[in-house]
Amino acid sequence: MIVGLIVACEVAFWALLAAGLSFRYLLRMPRVGLALLLCEPLLEVVLFTVTAIDLKNGAEPDWKHGLAAVYIGFTVGLGHSTIRWADARFAHRFAGGPPPVRPPKYGTARAVHEWKVAGRWTLAAVVALALLQSAVWYIGTDGDISSLRAWQQRMLWVIGINLVIAGSYTLFPKREKVS
Repeated sequence: MIVGLIVACEVAFWALLAAGLSFRYLLRMPRVGLALLLCEPLLEVVLFTVTAIDLKNGAEPDWKHGLAAVYIGFTVGLGHSTIRWADARFAHRFAGGPPPVRPPKYGTARAVHEWKVAGRWTLAAVVALALLQSAVWYIGTDGDISSLRAWQQRMLWVIGINLVIAGSYTLFPKREKVS
């Protein structure tokens, strides 16, 4: 049930995004579009509530509950930037907006960009870690929490990998080739 809800939330995220941007740009109803985009966080509230109720009703915590926490964390950390990304492309394609800004390719500007990206991924992982830890405390010593701990390990890897990538752009900045 939880996996199905996660899939439904992901489909609903993209459907709400497409509908919100369509109302905003194609139908020229920006308030309706904004209202649809503001419904996005409700998906995470529903997923969180159903997951908590499932655990409260005695479900054995497993990878699905961990995946729900990770999905919520990633939506919190990356959802806004995903919406901004899609908005810029939609506005350009359908509303005559300016071309989307490309990330810088070289030097300090690229390093700063990579640190911002790492910050969003780290926020996503930290939110997931917090939700996973809350689930561990919620379950207590009565259940097997090993699957939740495994998800926490994965989130630490996500943080580490992103910090290494951003750090590499700082320590070894890519330089523009001189012709």
